Amino acid sequence: MSSARVNINTASAADLENLPGIGPSKAAAIAEDRSANGPFATCQDLGRVAGIGPATLANFGSACVTQ
Repeated sequence: MSSARVNINTASAADLENLPGIGPSKAAAIAEDRSANGPFATCQDLGRVAGIGPATLANFGSACVTQ
């Protein structure tokens, strides 16, 4: 697991996999949601993506950023 920060509004699906608990299928779902619904205002907005719930969001710590 990387300690680098990941900008969820600009990261590729491959880069999104650097977030704790995010594998290829969830990374693809994040990228698809972002394309369909626009950028995420906060990392908590990832909760709108199927398969990402409170437990996953809690694992992100400071790794997730939106700008």
